[in-house]
Amino acid sequence: MEKIKRNVLLNPGPATTTDTVKYAQVVPDICPREKEFAGLMKGLRSDLLKVVHAPEDEYTAVLFCGSGTINIDICINSLVPEGKKILVVNNGAYNSRAVEVCQMYHIPHIDLKSSVFEQPNLVDVERTLQENPDVAVVYCCHHETGTGVLNPIREIGALAHQYGAIFISDTTSTLGMIPLDVVKDNVDFCMASAQKGLMAMSGLSFIIGRKSIVEASKNYPTRSYYCNLYLQYEYFEKTGEMHFTPPVQTIYATIQALKEYFSEGEEAKFARHHAVYKAIRKGVADLGLQTVIDPKIESGLVVSVLYPEDPNWDFEKVHDYCYERGFTIYPGKISTTNTFRLCALGAITPKDIEDFFVVLKKALEKYGIKVKK
Repeated sequence: MEKIKRNVLLNPGPATTTDTVKYAQVVPDICPREKEFAGLMKGLRSDLLKVVHAPEDEYTAVLFCGSGTINIDICINSLVPEGKKILVVNNGAYNSRAVEVCQMYHIPHIDLKSSVFEQPNLVDVERTLQENPDVAVVYCCHHETGTGVLNPIREIGALAHQYGAIFISDTTSTLGMIPLDVVKDNVDFCMASAQKGLMAMSGLSFIIGRKSIVEASKNYPTRSYYCNLYLQYEYFEKTGEMHFTPPVQTIYATIQALKEYFSEGEEAKFARHHAVYKAIRKGVADLGLQTVIDPKIESGLVVSVLYPEDPNWDFEKVHDYCYERGFTIYPGKISTTNTFRLCALGAITPKDIEDFFVVLKKALEKYGIKVKK
């Protein structure tokens, strides 16, 4: 197997992949309607349930072709009953995206906004549920990758259930990295894409959720054709296939990535990501750069770094210098604050981070950017 040039991606996904995952896409051409391929998808769906400790008799995994945002669209347009509301617990860019989906479909919703620099206030969540008994769905992103804030989904899910609502969490940037148990964490539906925590390729997304609720949604308003959860679920159950053409090569890569996930182990994988995060934190501190989120509420996957105040600072120039040397950094997503993000996703190690900070330091020196210590 020829070695492929390795780039260290410090953006929040797609993530750095192993060569074995890359090469898993090089397979004989196959029609995705063959029984052989349906069998592969059946095994993949079962393995995805294992990643989040979802009991197979209660939960199902439904595959879709698209980026992570397709999952947000599908869950929101498919799971809100007639005459009911969705409560979006919103403290960042990805919860705001859920609000935008509600607006586009004209779905009654409550946008419970709070500071992007903090976790949501559970007292406010409970008060909102008390005052709005017509809320049938509560939604909150597990990890706001725009900032690095980790949200208390177990507690939010418990409140949703206490007030008779279901709980959906966008786990796109935590699933396969931060251990998740959907039963213990009170999650009725979660979601992710193959290119994030599983360290596979872009193009395959999936929703894991309670079968009983998916089946009940058959009678809910249908707001989309391609992005309807029950329609896709029913087709899988009847035929073992996707309703529409699946991303064939990406599915092969994801199957390989899952083998590597289970081989590394849930706890060991999280420990590796956390070690990478700690190396990022150390490198940032050693350079004298400032961060914006209290480490106590960070996910351990993303660090939001403030732009240096030096007038010579130019993100594009620094990005390009690092990129040419095999490292990718990424802009922030805080509208009020100029930041860039360094992320601990993917098949990377603390040594990669040490090497990156050597390069970043040289970039700052090259462009005469001084950092206040």
